[in-house]
Amino acid sequence: MLLMQFSAQNTDFPSIDTWTPEEIQAHIGFMVDTNGKLAADGELVDGQGLAGPQQARIVRAGAGGAPVVTEGPFAETKEFLAGYWIVDCETPERAVEIAAHISTAPGPGGRPLNMPIEVHPIMSGPPQEM
Repeated sequence: MLLMQFSAQNTDFPSIDTWTPEEIQAHIGFMVDTNGKLAADGELVDGQGLAGPQQARIVRAGAGGAPVVTEGPFAETKEFLAGYWIVDCETPERAVEIAAHISTAPGPGGRPLNMPIEVHPIMSGPPQEM
């Protein structure tokens, strides 16, 4: 699983709500093209952009297992999950290659964003030693 984290502290570009429509279209076009190539290569399982933290909710089990929902992460949150891909690759190195490519998505002025992409193997079961 590839996770695109956004951190206002670790970026040198303005937030996406200040980008021009052309910059946003170029960024989304890059993601669409990337997903299309991964799908054509048989590596894409799923990939989605996520709404911003202002629309996220945190859920915990309360009394009797009833959901207790709170807003958040909150505006002061410095990092949030911006999107994800689930890919099916032959090797861990291939997942790293895909993550590096995704990191080059264009931002303002067409410059690569170089956003960090976390690579997490999806476990099919508990480790054998458990």
